Amino acid sequence: MNTGILYATLAFLCWGLFPLYFHAIGEVPPMEILAHRMLWSLLFLVLVLSARQQWKWFPKVLQQPKVLLSFVASSLLLSANWGVYIWSVNNGHVIDASLGYFINPLVNVLLGQLVLKEYLRRGQWMAIAVAAGGVAWLTWQSGQLPWIALILGITFGAYGLLRKTAALAALEGLSLETMMLFPLALIYVLWLSYHGDNAFINTPHDSTRWLLVAAGPITAIPLLLFAAGARRIPMAVLGLLQYMSPTMQALLGVWVFHEAFTADRLIGFLIIWAALALYVAEGLWTGRRAK
Repeated sequence: MNTGILYATLAFLCWGLFPLYFHAIGEVPPMEILAHRMLWSLLFLVLVLSARQQWKWFPKVLQQPKVLLSFVASSLLLSANWGVYIWSVNNGHVIDASLGYFINPLVNVLLGQLVLKEYLRRGQWMAIAVAAGGVAWLTWQSGQLPWIALILGITFGAYGLLRKTAALAALEGLSLETMMLFPLALIYVLWLSYHGDNAFINTPHDSTRWLLVAAGPITAIPLLLFAAGARRIPMAVLGLLQYMSPTMQALLGVWVFHEAFTADRLIGFLIIWAALALYVAEGLWTGRRAK
């Protein structure tokens, strides 16, 4: 097997299993899980950077205010995405969360057109229109917007847009983002400790503490695998593989967490899956025609 495909597949498999991890620490409030994810991620990333002697970028980036400002924005988007996702999993909305990552590729395409002025082909516009129809159907059937999916799709799309134009690679970029989030996370955890509400200290289960510590490598390793895979395989292949994660999450929501998946909801998902199929088919056809 191509090593790039292997790395990318492992990354998407890890992300697809995230609901199991967050459900295992469901006794911890989502905001505290988010804070621990920031704290332990930075510790793990510092160890990785130190082991690889990869710190030359850090003094340089501190002298570039525009770069720092862009990473302030991306770190806030990342924390918002993480926070909503954790809350969704621990409050019985795994399927809704998976929908956010199904529509994310189409959000990326739309943001590329609106912000970067990238040209959209007719087939891409059709895919976006079909996906919008699916969202409209889900809104009409439930009486409210699928806000979890929209927040996750839009925040991750905007995050991807900022990282697309960022001056740092994946490892360095995530490290800088977690450095910026670290003070807020530390203050929050100390505040919880002062008021006696720190679940890391209060929990009677050592397994919960170890799982919170594991948030560092669990966050960083899939990203490193993804970055390694993305460098070795075409974007078209990477684009197809990315649907593994939301598919796994949706299946976990139905089969493991027994969330309701009514016929009306299924129709909405089918419309959005049709939009994705149209988007992928159009991309493959255009690529072959260009060759």
